[in-house]
Amino acid sequence: MADFIASPATRRLAREKGVEIEALAKKLGRKTIGPEDLDGGATPVAATAGDTSYWDVDHSQYGPVTEEPMSRFAQVAARNLAAAQSLIPAVTHHDRADVSAIEAFRQSLKAEAQARGVKLTALAFHVAALARCLKAFPRFNASLSVDGETLYLKNYVHIGIAVDTPHGLMVPVIRDADRKGLWQIGAEIADLAAKAQARKVKPDEMGGASMTITNLGGIGGTAFTPIVNPPEVAILGITRTETITVWDNDTPRPVPMVPLDLSYDHRVINGADAARFLSHYAKLIRDPRNMLI
Repeated sequence: MADFIASPATRRLAREKGVEIEALAKKLGRKTIGPEDLDGGATPVAATAGDTSYWDVDHSQYGPVTEEPMSRFAQVAARNLAAAQSLIPAVTHHDRADVSAIEAFRQSLKAEAQARGVKLTALAFHVAALARCLKAFPRFNASLSVDGETLYLKNYVHIGIAVDTPHGLMVPVIRDADRKGLWQIGAEIADLAAKAQARKVKPDEMGGASMTITNLGGIGGTAFTPIVNPPEVAILGITRTETITVWDNDTPRPVPMVPLDLSYDHRVINGADAARFLSHYAKLIRDPRNMLI
């Protein structure tokens, strides 16, 4: 029989059980042996939910590898993400918004932004729009208890900003975003992002967000499915603005559109509410004057 494949963990378990693994491979007529084959050997059993033993592979048997230990920060993040993905029945709703007015408005404020020393990015408008949406749709500004029996509706609006850093993703929070103007929001985004890059974010500048914005616009992509960040019940993803042809009767018109990706906990939010939420959000982005009403 040709050489068979078994991970180091499987071989170790076979020795502990006193199983001749080569003889078992011949008996089963198999070229791969897993830990589930060692008890009886006749009927392979599918891995149960949460069982990762079949991942335990000696990769070096296929070619050269280099080992790189995961940082403690990355390990904690991985556990949290895995728990969120396995426990939350998440759905992602996709839409897009016309950013013509925002870009024109930003250009008109360029001189004032330089005078203030504030970089007024499109993200500041997204934070302002999301804050207003959370006031209009309070069920999105909520958290579900661990046992799923109580929904906590929040009377504050704090927006998390996911920041990509060399040491992993960090999510500092803009407190009371619904009470702040664009200049203040823009200044806080820059300040928190710089602190995150330098690993100088304070404990009171993390946690307690109503919802998080994760923005890939500076990198690329047309859509993605962000993972809900519990105890929040939704997360908003943004990707790179692209020009779309829109028809006004018989006249084509190029329009810059930003893709929007809203992932939400289906235990709390249904699809119709998610569609209404993102439609309202797109309306605010399409005409920033709506944020003043």
